[in-house]
Amino acid sequence: MRETSPGGRVEELRRLIRYHNDRYYRDDAPEISDAEYDALFRELQRIEEAHPDLSDPDSPTMRVGAEPVAAFGTVVRDIPMLSLQNAFSEEDLHEFDARVRRFLDGRGVPADALDRSGYVAEVKIDGLAVELTYDGGRYARGATRGDGVRGEDVTANLRTIPDVPLSAPRDTAEGGAPPPALLTARGEAYMEKRDLAALNRGRERAGEPVFANPRNAAAGSVRQLDPRVTASRRLKLWIYGTGRVEGTGFPSHWDELSWLSGLGLPVNWAGSRRCRNIAEAAAFYRKMGETKESLPYEIDGVVVKVNDTALQRELGEISRSPRWAVAAKFSPDRAETTVEEIVVGVGRTGTITPVAFLSPVVVRGVTVRRATLHNQDLIDAKDIRVGDRVLVQRAGDVIPEVVESLSATDDAPGRGPKFRIPDRCPVCGAPVERVPGEAAHRCTGGECVAKRREALRHFAAKDAMDIEGMGTKIVSALVDQGLATEPADLYRLDRGTLAAMERLGEKSADNLIRAIDRSRRVPLSRFLYALGIPHVGEHLAEVLARHFGSIGALRGAASEEMTKVREVGPEVAGSLRNWFDAPEHARAVDRLLREVTPLPPTTPAGKGSGKTFLFTGTLSMPRTRVAEIVRKEGGTVATGINRKVDFLVAGADAGGKRTKAEELGIPILTEEEFIEMLGGKE
Repeated sequence: MRETSPGGRVEELRRLIRYHNDRYYRDDAPEISDAEYDALFRELQRIEEAHPDLSDPDSPTMRVGAEPVAAFGTVVRDIPMLSLQNAFSEEDLHEFDARVRRFLDGRGVPADALDRSGYVAEVKIDGLAVELTYDGGRYARGATRGDGVRGEDVTANLRTIPDVPLSAPRDTAEGGAPPPALLTARGEAYMEKRDLAALNRGRERAGEPVFANPRNAAAGSVRQLDPRVTASRRLKLWIYGTGRVEGTGFPSHWDELSWLSGLGLPVNWAGSRRCRNIAEAAAFYRKMGETKESLPYEIDGVVVKVNDTALQRELGEISRSPRWAVAAKFSPDRAETTVEEIVVGVGRTGTITPVAFLSPVVVRGVTVRRATLHNQDLIDAKDIRVGDRVLVQRAGDVIPEVVESLSATDDAPGRGPKFRIPDRCPVCGAPVERVPGEAAHRCTGGECVAKRREALRHFAAKDAMDIEGMGTKIVSALVDQGLATEPADLYRLDRGTLAAMERLGEKSADNLIRAIDRSRRVPLSRFLYALGIPHVGEHLAEVLARHFGSIGALRGAASEEMTKVREVGPEVAGSLRNWFDAPEHARAVDRLLREVTPLPPTTPAGKGSGKTFLFTGTLSMPRTRVAEIVRKEGGTVATGINRKVDFLVAGADAGGKRTKAEELGIPILTEEEFIEMLGGKE
């Protein structure tokens, strides 16, 4: 697949990953397979590593999960719930072991330390990650993982799960001590297969949509506004570790699990193994992959952890994952089916996306009927045609990927001709062109209804103008009926027009009018993002808003002035200038500004205002935490060393960045000096 420029591709990948994070973590309605998501994530990591100037502390690679929904209170934790790096084979597990050994060797740890420690392997339950807080031995709070630092407060809902002890009794071991003053226990809320089947049968009888898999069912059940609904769902819980524990420590992870079990918290001993070495962990991974269908609950892999907690501390963590643990995922389940039809859809920017409609096939208990084919390059590479027998795979998600065509070397008469993306847009009939250097084909029609529909949907979305209730169906109806063709039209809608629309009604119309009115005053950054300018994602919109301060200043800036912004290169500056110069965009923005007031950004007058910090080496705090401190105090975070960096914060094992900073005369701070300068530790 050919890529656009690194900057453009990074913004596109971040947008896609944020969207799919929301669909998976917040909406409990994933649209792509785990394998597709992992491919997007790895591509973003590779580009960011190769181009440090494109770094962004808000990148999905620096975050975990999605923002909590506003309906729940927010729980902020000082020890984040991190995600895990992935492995996909026994070979990957051996490479993980080699990485651990190399790192420890570089820190001067004796070679036999890991051999004495060994590993702990635990089945990876396909459920919802949660954290329970016990205050003085009493259950005090329950939260989802959320973005790792901030989760949703689901205290009342988790209280309904029978496996959740409402008090942590004295350790049942001989001479056991009382429970600690504060304990945060972390685990997975899940639903057994038989309970999901019973729940779905009831939902089918009631005419309600069924849950695709146990993970979606568990997530949807925990995140109910009415705890009585959660209580009716027969959820279960396994605890796999701790966050904060006051007054005690554990020499090993196995000891930690034993202590938690002694307090009466449910630990999955049947799904856990203490392994002397990585070979035993790999054997457990292989065995569980072979026998997972016999388990009463879904698992999607095995988590392997260094057992010795002192070694865990030595290994530390990278931006979003601990170095001492890895999630070894099973190969996605696969099935054969037939491609019945290939159709194309049109996106907001005119991108033509081919989709394969399949003969229905059941994969892991879910019927799948379609798969995205991404672009012409992928179709050509796999030689996918109508009539082909294809191998599809999924890993707990709804939309699968086509792994390969089983008919590609078969001359059977049932194969259709090679598929080509049409030369004309299927919606408006305008020419379709492939932009040089890009993998995508795009509709060139300025009046394309599909592009208008997607542009308005993007404009009204929660992370843009946040017009609550302006969903896909309403946007489509407005466009189809000629009531809205551009964003300004939304602000000229009246109650009577909306109430007359099919299935809307007076109450919904009133709510929608209020939501539209609330969006008339919006931060400049969200206004810029809502416009849908190529390359301008949420982060770049924030950067531009802070630099220019008003939409007028940005619209009037020359390309050369735009490139003075730290994260804007010549290509992005040219894209911005061309977009604002296009007559149709200029007119649309003029009309919109008669209805909407973009509010100038409030610049934090913090201790780090206007300063750029770069972090290197191993720190005691996660990178997400130090980046949050810098942003709160008005500063920015870089990942590449250059003369624009004001301070280098060097932890242990700082390496080459420290040497380069010394050469450039950049002040070097210890972590303690950084904390003293900006604050951040309580």
